Amino acid sequence: MVTGMGVLSPLGLDLASSLTAIKNQESAIRYISAWDEYKTLKTRLGAPLPDLSLPIHFDKKRTRSMGRGALISTLSAEMALIDSGLIDQSEIVQGGRLGIAFGSGTGGVDALADMTRFITEKTTRGMSGTTYHRMMSHTCASNIGIFFGITGRVIVTSSACTSGSLAIGYGFEAIRDGHQDLMLCGGAEEFSASIAAIFDVLFACSVKNNEPRNNPRPFDKDRDGLVVGEAASTLVLEEYEHAKKRGANILAEIVGFGTNSDGYHITTPRLETVQKAMELALSSAGLSPDKIAYINAHATGTMVGDVVESNATYNIFSSATPISSLKGIMSHTLGGSGSTEAALTIGMMREGWIAENYNLDVADENCAKLDYVKNECRDFAGEYAMTNTFAFGGINTSIIVKKI
Repeated sequence: MVTGMGVLSPLGLDLASSLTAIKNQESAIRYISAWDEYKTLKTRLGAPLPDLSLPIHFDKKRTRSMGRGALISTLSAEMALIDSGLIDQSEIVQGGRLGIAFGSGTGGVDALADMTRFITEKTTRGMSGTTYHRMMSHTCASNIGIFFGITGRVIVTSSACTSGSLAIGYGFEAIRDGHQDLMLCGGAEEFSASIAAIFDVLFACSVKNNEPRNNPRPFDKDRDGLVVGEAASTLVLEEYEHAKKRGANILAEIVGFGTNSDGYHITTPRLETVQKAMELALSSAGLSPDKIAYINAHATGTMVGDVVESNATYNIFSSATPISSLKGIMSHTLGGSGSTEAALTIGMMREGWIAENYNLDVADENCAKLDYVKNECRDFAGEYAMTNTFAFGGINTSIIVKKI
């Protein structure tokens, strides 16, 4: 069961404001003038978090081992614990039956830069006793655990775009198999020109820099790439009887999870295994495709990814199931995307609507003829939704949630 959610997205600094921005068609995409100093960087589009003020108890002593990504991860985890009513329940939080599954695409960028200077300039200038703790791949998960005194198992899911969704899936399995009663599950990514540059040199970023509100364009024939953003989102997953006993407010239920590897190419997705991940989630949930009332697509706006994903989806669902991508309005929040989009999907289900494909005017003829939600939001009519994420390295995930 999902009993708490904490969302920090480019659309807003909580779940409610993020959902409102989607309904009001308020794009988070901005022209990033600070990137003008990077002369060979072609994209100038990005979606950082709105201005963020940390609570006073996030003081220097408690956050010295945190980079930006770990900071926003820990804040989203606190929001989720508050939402679940667990923030003051130390016997539960610190008793060993609450675990963590969390990941990000990379560690702290500033700390990585300090380490890089040692290699390129042969000097430890800029390095400190916390450099490694801020740059390590498990910095988000470990800092969450230390900040709240969590003593349960820690599962690190630093797997690029599937970091957050893989965390939810592994947290779901940890509870299902009796290893934990509760799991804090999520993912994050901090905003950085260096992360944009990774996709820029792959010709995967949108470079229509004078049109921030009109890009990216998932599934659209005029798309030219993704826009990177920043997010951190955490879900509290809880075993049903445990949640019932303490009188928790149940927001939704995770009922299915599928994950696999393309085993094919580091950046090019494979239709057969993308399709298989969705089929695994359906099998896990014991559901037929017609039971899914909405699909939250990964669709980032890249030329190859959208085509593969749409056709894999069509092979299972035909054109019967409404589908939309949130990235046209929110950006691609990378390690934060899986958990953020899962939380937003749950939020939409609870409010009874589903988002449109922002910036989708005319679908690419190479994309499958799916039921793309266009022009305005649509009513959610059903019990179940699927949310998908697919990552570099060929890691695929699919999650099915049930409306409560």
